[in-house]
Amino acid sequence: MEARLQSEIAFHNKRFAEGNRGVKTPAGLGDVEKYYSVVGRSRSFYLEQIQEGCQGKRVLEYGCATCGHTRYLAKRGARVTGIDISDVAVREAQRRAEVEQIEALDYRVMNAEVLEFDDNSFDLIYGNAILHHLDLKKAFAELARTMKPDGMGVFLEPLGHNPLINLYRRLTPGVRTPDEHPFVMRDFKLARTYFGKVELRYFHLLSLLAVPFRHRRFFGPLLRRLDTVDATLFRAVPLAGRYAWAAVVCLSLPARDASNR
Repeated sequence: MEARLQSEIAFHNKRFAEGNRGVKTPAGLGDVEKYYSVVGRSRSFYLEQIQEGCQGKRVLEYGCATCGHTRYLAKRGARVTGIDISDVAVREAQRRAEVEQIEALDYRVMNAEVLEFDDNSFDLIYGNAILHHLDLKKAFAELARTMKPDGMGVFLEPLGHNPLINLYRRLTPGVRTPDEHPFVMRDFKLARTYFGKVELRYFHLLSLLAVPFRHRRFFGPLLRRLDTVDATLFRAVPLAGRYAWAAVVCLSLPARDASNR
């Protein structure tokens, strides 16, 4: 197994075994978790996309961690498979499904760059913060191969253009794996060689200003106002979207010859 995959497995097994992100930030930089206090809008939109019309569909969670949204979608009538490179995460996901006695679930330890499924297997493939850990050519080819012709892929991914966010990343290298690479515009261009339709929705630019006030009573109203300003900004000035923290990426119309690209 190549060193990159071994590193990813070790990092994520440690993270899931400890029940957190696995590391603390250097002194003076604070807890990285505080920034996730503002991500409600992107996660809600992501969830709306993956739950829409999922009943009776065959669904793959691409990087399911300790369960992701697999149980949620299974309870809504989807036939869900969850994969993750971490055997620690998969064992925990299986345990939770057994506790809740959910039968329409199948968890497997698997390399997301080499999917062990037939062509045209899934109506929906989705994942949260998974693609930026992968070789995108391999990942996009496998997604296009295993997605049904009328299927869709939905992914919530970090972006890599904002200089302040990138500075924080450089100052906190232990929070992430060495090989991960937040999305930049050329990655979306690459996606368009594998999918006939690539749609982006950007989130979290000015809303990050609410982080210092996360324990204040006015945090909720402030965050909602900043989220609204962000949405207006991204519609009015599309180029501003690249400086957001995250994007929901919707992929459809998979190329049938994707494995040869």
